[in-house]
Amino acid sequence: MPKNGNTNLYRSVRVASLGSRRRGKHHDLTEGILRELKMLKEGMALEIPLAKVEGVEIANLRSAIHRAAEAVSVNIQTQSDEKNLYVWVTPDLTPVVGAEKKSV
Repeated sequence: MPKNGNTNLYRSVRVASLGSRRRGKHHDLTEGILRELKMLKEGMALEIPLAKVEGVEIANLRSAIHRAAEAVSVNIQTQSDEKNLYVWVTPDLTPVVGAEKKSV
């Protein structure tokens, strides 16, 4: 740490020069899952064997998939058992802005 209070530890960069998306360590895995989700028939779920996800913890995988889906405005649900993670697309359930109930 600098002893002088006027010296910065970090350099500054323009926000406009930064990428627009987070590219986490599960990026390739989540991109593949999203690609397959987009081709999935309604009422079907992807079955992702946990043994084939390179030791990624289920909570981390579920979070990464949800972040990736949210980034491209795809609503998903997940469920898991001891061997698999299941992911499927759900209808948009978000309320319309301005459609709040009015008191009478």
